[in-house]
Amino acid sequence: MESMPPPSDTTEAVAPRPLADILADLAKPIPQRHLRTKKQGGATLTFCPWYRTQKILDHYTRGFWEMEVTSVQTTEERLIVVVRLSIHAAEGIVAREATGTELLSVTAYGDPSSNAEAQAFKRACARFGLGLHLYEKEE
Repeated sequence: MESMPPPSDTTEAVAPRPLADILADLAKPIPQRHLRTKKQGGATLTFCPWYRTQKILDHYTRGFWEMEVTSVQTTEERLIVVVRLSIHAAEGIVAREATGTELLSVTAYGDPSSNAEAQAFKRACARFGLGLHLYEKEE
């Protein structure tokens, strides 16, 4: 992965950054070079792979974050995963939760659990602003 631009606070401290600085950096659009596209249901979707999302999160939080799977449920057709993403900021820990789902009979790349977890992780990141612009639909 090419390097990300430096965080807005460029000090080299190994302490958590202020929450406002983290959120401001996470709200920046993800550079095009980190994005991929895929065809789904006749549409072309632009997305950031989970592992690149993780690297961006590492960069802007200086690694001060953690993710926990808080719930796994199944229906007859789907697996539903809930994750909690916690960011450690100078002011304390801030958490957001999000869900991800996948068909149990998935025929695409990956398996239901890893796909649902990756989707939930990326959605939790979006709740902090990371990649949120990718969810906006063109009119």
